Amino acid sequence: MSELVADCPRCGANRITFDLVSHAQVGVRYSWQKWYEVFCICRHCNLSTVFVVSEKGTDEAKVIQQKSGLNKIQGSVNSLVSIESFVSLKDRAAIAPPEHLPEDILSAFTEGATCMAVGCFNAAGTMFRLCVDLATQSLLPESGEGLNKRAKRELGLRLPWLFQNKLLPESLNELSLCIKEDGNDGAHRGSLKSEDAQDILDFTILLLERLYTEPKRLNIAKERREQRRQG
Repeated sequence: MSELVADCPRCGANRITFDLVSHAQVGVRYSWQKWYEVFCICRHCNLSTVFVVSEKGTDEAKVIQQKSGLNKIQGSVNSLVSIESFVSLKDRAAIAPPEHLPEDILSAFTEGATCMAVGCFNAAGTMFRLCVDLATQSLLPESGEGLNKRAKRELGLRLPWLFQNKLLPESLNELSLCIKEDGNDGAHRGSLKSEDAQDILDFTILLLERLYTEPKRLNIAKERREQRRQG
């Protein structure tokens, strides 16, 4: 029987052994690290918990693959995986992030999505605004007409400059107004409603897809085409 040692979210027992009944792969990071949701039964309270775990390293990933899955490993799997979290209300209707995001932006987006799921719209708007802030900083040149220190520092001034200088697609310009208006409201007055946070989310997803997802997909398709030609 596969086992996982963890604190039980249901009964509060510390470092208790769970029977690991089944697992499902839910994602991949760094092009190798698989993430799983594992269904476990606490030996103290006999209640179930779904933990989110990730492979610790490439050697550990090979062991899991050789054993045909975590639930086929005899004994504890703690030496092979790290416990990241457990599935709870925060995961309800979670919003999937765009693909191929840098780690800092992915982390901010995931936190924003969690805040949206539990109805914390001010916090969600702030985190999605941070995603846009991080993503657009890399678009700025060293200098340019009208590009001063304040414009570099403040997102509300940076976005208009980027649109004016055609460094962002004009099709996103109108939707971007929510970042300055609603984003500032969330940060300073705590007044964002569900629809305000959703506006910021929509713009954030579209922007991140343009900057990261679409170019990466095109690059992957190009690499596949070249490999087919070489083969």
